[in-house]
Amino acid sequence: MTDRSHGIAPAELADDVLRRELAHLHETRHDTLLGGSESALHAHTERMLALEQEFLRRFPEAGAPDPRRTRAGSRENAGQPVSGRRID
Repeated sequence: MTDRSHGIAPAELADDVLRRELAHLHETRHDTLLGGSESALHAHTERMLALEQEFLRRFPEAGAPDPRRTRAGSRENAGQPVSGRRID
């Protein structure tokens, strides 16, 4: 029998359910950090990491940073020199 004490395995979730579960965990993270027991925080962290890893496996493009949010992208956007790139 499968252990489901911490929810359905992320790989078994439909895409929309995975997104919903991940959003809910992110919404409850602060409360768990401040008011949860050590075991609750541990379980929350394990579940969150498992869902995040599955999300990034399925949707790698969603996890790629916006180039403007990286140091190199910000410098390039500001017209500053970027190591390994030429601004023409």
